[in-house]
Amino acid sequence: MDEAEKLRWPFSDGSVTDLLDARSLHGSPDIKKKVQFHSSLVQKLALEKEMEGHAGCVNAIAWNSSGSLLVSGSDDTRINIWNYNNRELVHDIDTGHSANIFCTKFVPETCDEVVVSGAGDAEVRVFNMSRLSGRRPREISMEPTAVYQCHSRRVKKLAVEVGNPNVVWSASEDGTLRQHDFRECSSCPRAGSANQECRNVLLDLRCGAKKSLADLPKHPLALKSCDISSVCPHQILVGGSDAFARLYDRRMLPPLSSCQTKRKPPTCVKMFCPLHLADSKKTYLHLTHVAFSPNGKEVLLSYSGEHVYLFDVDPDNMSSVRYTADYVREQLFVPPFHKVPTKEHAKEKKPSVNTTSRNLSRVDMCKKFMQVAARSLETSKNLMRGIEACSEVLESMKPDIDDDMRHEFLCTRAALYLKRKWKNDVYMAIRDCNRARKIDATSYQAHLHMAEALLQLGRLKEASEYAEVANSLLPPHCQLSEQVDDFKQRVASAELEKNRTDQNGNSKADTNGKLRSLSDILFRPDVGGSSQEGREDSDYDDEMELDYETSVSGDESRENDQGVFRGSLSFRFHQREDQTNEHTDENGLIESAQTDDSAFQSDVAIDMKQRYVAHCNVGTDIKQASFLGEQGEFIASGSDDGRWFIWEKRTGRLIKMLAGDGAVVNCIQSHPFDCAVATSGIDNTIKLWTPDANATSMVAGPELDVLSAIENNQRKLCRNRQIVLPFEFLERFRMHEFSEGFECAQS
Repeated sequence: MDEAEKLRWPFSDGSVTDLLDARSLHGSPDIKKKVQFHSSLVQKLALEKEMEGHAGCVNAIAWNSSGSLLVSGSDDTRINIWNYNNRELVHDIDTGHSANIFCTKFVPETCDEVVVSGAGDAEVRVFNMSRLSGRRPREISMEPTAVYQCHSRRVKKLAVEVGNPNVVWSASEDGTLRQHDFRECSSCPRAGSANQECRNVLLDLRCGAKKSLADLPKHPLALKSCDISSVCPHQILVGGSDAFARLYDRRMLPPLSSCQTKRKPPTCVKMFCPLHLADSKKTYLHLTHVAFSPNGKEVLLSYSGEHVYLFDVDPDNMSSVRYTADYVREQLFVPPFHKVPTKEHAKEKKPSVNTTSRNLSRVDMCKKFMQVAARSLETSKNLMRGIEACSEVLESMKPDIDDDMRHEFLCTRAALYLKRKWKNDVYMAIRDCNRARKIDATSYQAHLHMAEALLQLGRLKEASEYAEVANSLLPPHCQLSEQVDDFKQRVASAELEKNRTDQNGNSKADTNGKLRSLSDILFRPDVGGSSQEGREDSDYDDEMELDYETSVSGDESRENDQGVFRGSLSFRFHQREDQTNEHTDENGLIESAQTDDSAFQSDVAIDMKQRYVAHCNVGTDIKQASFLGEQGEFIASGSDDGRWFIWEKRTGRLIKMLAGDGAVVNCIQSHPFDCAVATSGIDNTIKLWTPDANATSMVAGPELDVLSAIENNQRKLCRNRQIVLPFEFLERFRMHEFSEGFECAQS
């Protein structure tokens, strides 16, 4: 390993001693926030305590406002309250829920004596600890002070407002976000009851999901997560069974309504989705967690079968872009040089660099980073390190580099992405190529890398066009023209293979009685009203038959090998003759789902500004991605491989990997003020992580090969989803929640 490879990458927060010196010399009122999750402490995180007390998977954890208590909810339908000072169990509450608890919170401004829970039985329950008299026993069986049964599907997430002790919000897979005011009522009838008339529906999204940005919102949006901004409490963020996170302003929403009245989904203030996912139409793609940053200026989204993405709430032109459905393809595939209008040839404007005050040592460091990236590209080894070297310069050293250096790093990173070929790396390469071409529209490297990206996507005609333009940008008799010639041969081979496939008919399917992919069936929305409504509101107007042979072993709630269904599945679809677009409402009335397409205006979405790659999020739909600390300078997420990962927010650089569970890590919550993190998952325990001077800088746990662990996760993400049975499917089978039309034979 050469000196460049041994380069120690600095962090933007400097050293702790620098912060202490700055405080003593100039004063620093926010020194505690900066030190709380300082990079030197994050790198030394290690397992301090494994807290035992549950008898099932721990699906939810949350701190109180002061950080003195931690509350947890589990599959055992109990709520546990833990003391942070001594790490001991204080209370073990039997909630009375009849299904897994998925969310629990302390209600603010109640002296931490009011806790609320939401569960798979579609109920929200409130418990007031102050009703206990005398000595409080550790194990408690107490009646809830309020029970809200109005949801018709599982309650997946709760939200509370800082300073508001009277209201809690619940997001459910029934497509509604409900507002429960303790001052108005302490109970409501179960969903479907004849006397159910509670008016607490804040967001009715039972007809709010869509497959792509261009689609009309006409499918049920099964809500998986929600969050309220701590800085702007009127802002509420929701995410569910499609690719789009929606930001609403509660002040602009219509009055609360009854679930008996089905309303059109309200207009959201902002919508967030990575550009390359906005038109994917993948039925399995959905959000598992959404979160505001501590300052409320950013949002974090975690996708099932995808990565974690960061967005600006109010983006500028430098960080991320706004786009509509009409411009998705244009943003991804900018025409090559000879087709770009003359007015777009100008270089992207960039503030000039003050060469007299430039830090020469940082410029020298940029050159060393380029050596690392170039060596990775040349040897096809340590590609992840090469990409992170480029990102370090592009994201952290913008003032110290000029346009030429920025163009070089963008092209190099694009080439590294195309060699690594992890999920969606090709789209990241396209982004870098487009940014490089804004700097230099006649860039040979950017055009050739764009051609390679298009070839990987199967867009052979466009790939050839970009290759021709790249060739035309080279001087005569240039040796680099050999690269273009080799590329043209690869395109020709791909075209021959495609033609051969078309001639054999392998890509053509019979329309009558055709088999669809398992993912099309498993991940289709199924949230609203009756089973008939769920089927007719789905993405396909087909009749469906299911042949199923299986045997079950292990705990159904576990995601590892011992808990999966073993057997075979066969699905067959038959086209329906009647293609009318009707559905049954919750009162049993048939109403036409006519939509005025002429009045539909294309939604505007905000593109991502950073991506975080290393983990695997496929097995569960409650996996969180969280900001760490009061400043939120680091991002953390659990993974299906039993680990959890920490990235630097600005650059996306992975800085820590920890072994946190025997199967899956789902929940990650950082302490409000200390450098401490609580995690939970499939195991029955909660793990508390704090800095340890003896901890390794990168890996905590038995796994030493970081790259192998990450590559294994990427293979899981890219694996054909017809093979992997997701947790959601297992739960529906166990709970007998399949839509009408399924026929199941078990052996």
